[in-house]
Amino acid sequence: MLWQFSCMSITATVENDTIKLPPGVHVPDGTLVEVSVPAQDTVSRDGTTLYDCMKDFIGCIKDGPEDLAAEHDHYAHGTPKRSIL
Repeated sequence: MLWQFSCMSITATVENDTIKLPPGVHVPDGTLVEVSVPAQDTVSRDGTTLYDCMKDFIGCIKDGPEDLAAEHDHYAHGTPKRSIL
């Protein structure tokens, strides 16, 4: 027996407690779906970007190894180094 799994990600809107699919997107009646609703505080309402929030930390490590940026997985997680200086 062959198993076939597929997954589709859709951005939709909610109107009067009903999920409205975008035009052209059709899901058969009775299809079990999973809905994830982002927490309200995870969405920036004032246009602040991740860079804006983190820019004060740029350059804060003054005494790290010279290849810290290139080899951060090695230093943070212990993976083998990807390159040799």
